[in-house]
Amino acid sequence: MKIEIWSDIACPWCYIGKRRFEEAWRAFPERDALDIIWRSFELDPSAPAVQHTPTVELLATKYRMPVERAQGLMDQMTATGAAEGITFRFDRSISGNTFDAHRLIHFAAGQGKRVEMVERLFAAYFTDGVAMGDRTALVQLAPDVGLNAGEVSAMLDSDAFAAEVREDEARAQQLGISGVPFFAIDEKYGVSGAQPASALTDALNQAWFESAAER
Repeated sequence: MKIEIWSDIACPWCYIGKRRFEEAWRAFPERDALDIIWRSFELDPSAPAVQHTPTVELLATKYRMPVERAQGLMDQMTATGAAEGITFRFDRSISGNTFDAHRLIHFAAGQGKRVEMVERLFAAYFTDGVAMGDRTALVQLAPDVGLNAGEVSAMLDSDAFAAEVREDEARAQQLGISGVPFFAIDEKYGVSGAQPASALTDALNQAWFESAAER
């Protein structure tokens, strides 16, 4: 059964959704039969490569709210993440474009390291304060998951996997996906948002039961 997950590295709810999906996966009896594919989605394709404005100020500007209110929302998100075992350090976050990070995930997939790369990028961005639009920083992360830094550097300096990222994004549009995370199960069932693990497990069980009935 194919599970496609559209997400963006700069999306905190996507990181939380990843944790909840992992819990659902562990609770799913047929988990070894799942083909899990991470798909690209950019929340802000027009963002500059690196943006050093503090995240709290960006949030306040985007939603036209006082900085104090934005900080309160970030504090709430930090607490939600902690409950899932995630350390959000928004005070360290360096915003920017995530296109190259998505290209890196596609590259890692070809090396059998897709899941590891996704996790490393999330942790790098939200905990370590690594800019996802900084190619040098991305190259430095590569060895952490067993990728060759030289090969990653050459890939990022080319246009490799750009088409694959755009294909993922185009398919998201075709499916009407406007927000992430989004979980598509066998191209028949969709779960939108960082739903509780129990809801994801229920969706997996239902999809598996119905697909088995069709076989």
